[in-house]
Amino acid sequence: MVFLYSRYKQNCAEDESKILSLKDKNLPAVTVQLPIFNEFYVVDRLIESACNLQYPAKKLQIQVLDDSTDETIEKVATLVAQYKKKGIWIEHVHRTNRKGHKAGALDEGMAKAKGDYIAIFDADFTPDPDFLLRTMGYFDDESIGMVQTRWGHINETYNILTKAQSFGIDGHFMIEQVARNGSSLWMNFNGTAGIWRRSCIEDAGGWEHDTLTEDFDLSYRAELKGWRFRYIKDVVCKAEIPATMNAYKAQQFRWCKGSIQTAVKLIPRIWKSKESWKIKGEAITHLINYSVHPLMIINILLTAPLLLMEYWAGFKMDDLPMEILFGSAAVLSVGSMGPVIFYAYSQREIHKNWKSKLVYLPILVMIGTGIAVMNTYAWVEAVFGVQSGFKRTPKLRIEKEGDSLQDKIKYVVPVDYRAFLEFFMGAYCVFCIYLSFMVGKPYMIGFMVLYSIGFFYVSYLSVAESFWKFKPATKAEKELRAVA
Repeated sequence: MVFLYSRYKQNCAEDESKILSLKDKNLPAVTVQLPIFNEFYVVDRLIESACNLQYPAKKLQIQVLDDSTDETIEKVATLVAQYKKKGIWIEHVHRTNRKGHKAGALDEGMAKAKGDYIAIFDADFTPDPDFLLRTMGYFDDESIGMVQTRWGHINETYNILTKAQSFGIDGHFMIEQVARNGSSLWMNFNGTAGIWRRSCIEDAGGWEHDTLTEDFDLSYRAELKGWRFRYIKDVVCKAEIPATMNAYKAQQFRWCKGSIQTAVKLIPRIWKSKESWKIKGEAITHLINYSVHPLMIINILLTAPLLLMEYWAGFKMDDLPMEILFGSAAVLSVGSMGPVIFYAYSQREIHKNWKSKLVYLPILVMIGTGIAVMNTYAWVEAVFGVQSGFKRTPKLRIEKEGDSLQDKIKYVVPVDYRAFLEFFMGAYCVFCIYLSFMVGKPYMIGFMVLYSIGFFYVSYLSVAESFWKFKPATKAEKELRAVA
């Protein structure tokens, strides 16, 4: 992917000739959809960003697709009424049945949409005022069905978790999406910070809600129909990164399960299509990429048996020819360098001080390992067709280091039993480290140290966050007892 990026990155650079002017009388009508669910802390920021978009007022329809069940409903109604008085074309579309979750909301919004183009922004995103003017020009090519922009970050320096996540997001949006789109392979809409041609959505069959990643599903159905997408790496739409472990895990669970559900649904169609072997191969690899997590769990669980193999079967590693040992070591070493180069290169392309940021790369590896239990669970559910509800990623308007997570978590987060499985995996990795010393095979100790820290860190935060809301109540009780 780094090779493809370096070769084709100009194909995804912003074309200044495509930037539109407000004076253009032929600008098409655009509907901006803002799907939300109980987003009390960030909905005002979202609506304000949408209403500040530079576009002719009569051609810009804003829909707040509200599935909320809490006080967010009243807050949105008040905000919408205020902006309507300012002459902004904005509507509050509230549902009570939540059928189809986000996909269902987008589909119902489409029925009331007046625009020929649909721009979508999730609750944690803040598009710049010139977003539409910098993106709509690419639709002059009739074959373009969707335009996607790069995600930026509002709060990447908030804590260790957000710093590590920013690495992963940058790798995907700076390198991976460019590698795909720039080299004319398939890419996907990322669910937000993008614009669809309405006729493309309709031609592909519309929004379907039989997977948890309706964006991925629609993207590949559209590309199977022959539509092309355009990715612009230089147009950045900033978003809030999940700052709590449980929020991050909920997001990863949804992305993992949805991707595998989409794979189960669409791989047969892709395989039977008339696309080239390159496109088929890349598309299938992309769809099943979350399979790395169950494979990682299997790999870790097999470590102890492999270390003990020579004692159980009378086989000795020393009996293997040195060429095989060195050859295997060389292949594994090269393979392990791939992600390092990938993520480091993304930082090099985005930041001037990119070298100083590389210290967070091991943290990304640790956290990526720590969530393997959660994602393996999601993978298994998807493969065996186990249904589960759409679990949103909480957005808390955490924008700077002084913001308090504890104060903005409204409800007690129940302890997820998978946190105990994560702790078990951490303990098992420690056991493998001990075993490596005992049998004199220290080859994988470095990896096991990272893995164990990752599992313990994810497990600890998952449990600790569940008790944050109990602390104020406990303190209050103590004060009452002291007064009595």
